[in-house]
Amino acid sequence: MKNIKILRRSLIFWAFFIGIGALVGSTAMIILDPTGEAWEMVPVLEILQNRMPFPDIFFKDFIWSGVALFCVCGFPQLATAVLLLRKNRYAVHCGIICGILLILWICLEFVIWGFALLSVIYFVFGVLETVNGVCLYRKEKNK
Repeated sequence: MKNIKILRRSLIFWAFFIGIGALVGSTAMIILDPTGEAWEMVPVLEILQNRMPFPDIFFKDFIWSGVALFCVCGFPQLATAVLLLRKNRYAVHCGIICGILLILWICLEFVIWGFALLSVIYFVFGVLETVNGVCLYRKEKNK
């Protein structure tokens, strides 16, 4: 029982930590500085404009990237944290899915602009969240 509490609390931590990080990042992209100049991301925008489809629509600035970040990594993580706190029966499944989504998001980053330290760190976070969720699922199933 103690292990289940530890696993649940750590999954709540991962969901809040990653969700709040995505919320801060998307807020920076959408509201604070869509151009990316203040946080020195103009070269990243140029890479996106050259490598992604529909650059004239989606990559004139970071607004759509911020929306995508929040929709894929922010909102699902925060919703999962709430579900975990409420002990919803689907919360652990959502935690596993969120970890996999983060891994896929980071893999897309690797394809677009190669390896960066922060991306590697968040890839590890995604793996840890997924493993944490799978372990919690197994413990609860065998309870």
